[in-house]
Amino acid sequence: MWRRLRFALRRFCGSPAAFLPGGGRLPVAMERAVVRCVPSEPKLSLRFVLPDGSARHMQRDQAEPLGRVLARIATNVAKGHAKAAKKSKKARAEDGPAGEAAAAAPAVRLFSRDGEAVAEEVPNAAAWQDGAVLQIGEAQYRVERNPPALTDLQLPRSLLAGFPVCPRVSAEFAAPQHCLFYWYREQRPAAGGEAAAGGDGLAWVEAARERVFTPSNALVGLRLKLRCTPGDGEQRYGLPREVESSGPVEAGPGTCTFDSRHLYTKKVCGEGSIRAVSYNILADTYAQTEFSRTVLYPYCAPYALELDYRQNLLKKELAGYSADLICLQEVDKSVFVDSLAPALDAFGLEGVFKIKEKQHEGLATFFRRDKFSLLTQHDIAFSEALLSDPLHEELCDKLAKYPLVQEKVLQRSSVLQVSVLQSTTDPSRKICVANTHLYWHPKGGNIRLIQIAVALSHIRHIARDLYPGIPVVFCGDFNSTPSSGTYSFINSGGIAEDHDDWVSNGEEERCNMPLSHPFTLRSACGEPAYTNYVGGFHGCLDYIFIDKNALEVEQVIPLPSHEEVTTHQALPSVSHPSDHIALICDLKWK
Repeated sequence: MWRRLRFALRRFCGSPAAFLPGGGRLPVAMERAVVRCVPSEPKLSLRFVLPDGSARHMQRDQAEPLGRVLARIATNVAKGHAKAAKKSKKARAEDGPAGEAAAAAPAVRLFSRDGEAVAEEVPNAAAWQDGAVLQIGEAQYRVERNPPALTDLQLPRSLLAGFPVCPRVSAEFAAPQHCLFYWYREQRPAAGGEAAAGGDGLAWVEAARERVFTPSNALVGLRLKLRCTPGDGEQRYGLPREVESSGPVEAGPGTCTFDSRHLYTKKVCGEGSIRAVSYNILADTYAQTEFSRTVLYPYCAPYALELDYRQNLLKKELAGYSADLICLQEVDKSVFVDSLAPALDAFGLEGVFKIKEKQHEGLATFFRRDKFSLLTQHDIAFSEALLSDPLHEELCDKLAKYPLVQEKVLQRSSVLQVSVLQSTTDPSRKICVANTHLYWHPKGGNIRLIQIAVALSHIRHIARDLYPGIPVVFCGDFNSTPSSGTYSFINSGGIAEDHDDWVSNGEEERCNMPLSHPFTLRSACGEPAYTNYVGGFHGCLDYIFIDKNALEVEQVIPLPSHEEVTTHQALPSVSHPSDHIALICDLKWK
């Protein structure tokens, strides 16, 4: 790593023996001329700093001849010299005629890496190559074309001892896994001591060199700083950037509900096995309401409902499961983009997101990138698919006979996320991963039956028509207990037209129709006593359904004990980030 860093520094400054115009050698370091040139954009940008300290930033057409850019640089430099000269009457008086020469345009030329002058008729896109040398008068600049660059670097607002700190890193021409990360902790001098870093009495001491840093209890009360140098994996590094935490590391909550579960998931499953997780993580848009604080979760400490606090717990929990597949429900769009996707990327997981229409939350599916690649996506909104997809024409015609129910179904924003993944080690192995969150209302059993019928019909098209024989893993918050019609329908393959759930909301919304599907699905984690535990309700609502003809269960990770769940009365709590409990199981190809 240090050898790569030294190489990067040489690239920043130029090699000790860089080319001079005409084939000579330059024994001193050169400044940088940074060129950004992307084929999909019409213009390229050029940035450099003149010897007088003034910065230049130019936007030029990629197809424009090089000579025009060089002429513009010369003109701009001459104008800068003239402007500076006018500010000093004394300088002009002392220099006499020489002062006028300062305003003359300097010679500006571009030389290729081998020291040959680049012809002025060459288009900009071809002329400005990495390693070329720009000469402005006697000043020399080494061209860096599309060097790795950080576009964003942020730390979470809440830092807890014992919980991983996952920075948000956005880069251009670079990848987070190839960047260099240096963590520092705050150090304040003893009373009366000298400050090592200036008059504010603050110094920074290196704490770690890793992408994800977990502060210890010894760092409680101290702030953190991260220095990140972007890299592209090809021995190129860009300029580093630093960010300091907005507040100090705080004490963690102690033992969490998921700590004992992590004992079963310390390592990633071996080849041929898949660890799957399904988890409703409680959207912030629902947690941060007066109704949630006073009616739904009055037993939960207000700070434990704050998004930043819950995200600390959630990231530690998910990272500790070492999962290959993670299906999440109630994921705020901003949480996916700013928190979960960057954090889980650091642990080797790639994610896709499907938002609910008219809402700010949706579904997220993550997969381990060294085990799977994303082949295709087939996401739908139930209401839209029901009206527009010929697959559901028969169901739509049946539903039209019950206008009150039809209206309710079409008003719902529920969605289905379907991802077809391919094994990276055995391309012949593919898997269909479905993820959903059905209608929530306790009296909405009839609505959920229609939604799940649409879902299974859509999955059938993918797993039978598009990818014949592909196994199915169907995760989600189905808002259905094991005694419900929805659960029975999924498990048995059919539902009778006289099932009680067709009148779940009374005779006025009766909706009788027989339904069937071709899959042989089973609940991989069985029927736990509950997966949702709040003050006024507890029950099993979440499932991981698997194709039992293609997959078998190796192990189910035990749920937290009832004592752990109720330590703080119910969920969520200071030691658990959601009102649901994650389901985790290890699956094996048959």
